[in-house]
Amino acid sequence: MKIFLVGYMGCGKSSLGRKLAKACNAPFYDMDSIIEQREGATISDIFHFAGEQYFRDKERELIEELGAMQGDMIISTGGGAPAWSDNMERMNALGEAVYLRRTAKQIASRLSPRGRYKRPKLRGLNDEELVAFMTANMAEREPFYLRAAHCVECAELSDEAIIDVILDLIKKNEQ
Repeated sequence: MKIFLVGYMGCGKSSLGRKLAKACNAPFYDMDSIIEQREGATISDIFHFAGEQYFRDKERELIEELGAMQGDMIISTGGGAPAWSDNMERMNALGEAVYLRRTAKQIASRLSPRGRYKRPKLRGLNDEELVAFMTANMAEREPFYLRAAHCVECAELSDEAIIDVILDLIKKNEQ
């Protein structure tokens, strides 16, 4: 089964994805990392020099490529991928999208200075501005995220508990 982890930037898609892949004994694919590697540039530089549309086209191509591959896999998507075109519907058709839901304050508290810097839209914001920006941006994306096959409320859960919830969802769907 292909599991597409979706949610706002910094919610834990990559870190939880690696742990989930290990628990499932499945390969892990981080879409942002793959695109950076293929393009030889950071996401920030791709946005700046090639534009958001170019980046979103690369995301869609990668969704299709991963979806066509055989076998189980865990895929961490970019935070904006589900809100672009019909990507969410496509991910659900190719596998199962799991929305890792957290509040803006929770995500802000998880972000290191490097984590803020590497995300172009968060660069240079103080704590208050960061939470305000994220709250507004998340409100725009929430309707898309909620189209995922599953939603995991991460607020009160440890990483291990989140992995257990996702594993239970996978087991239920395989029955």
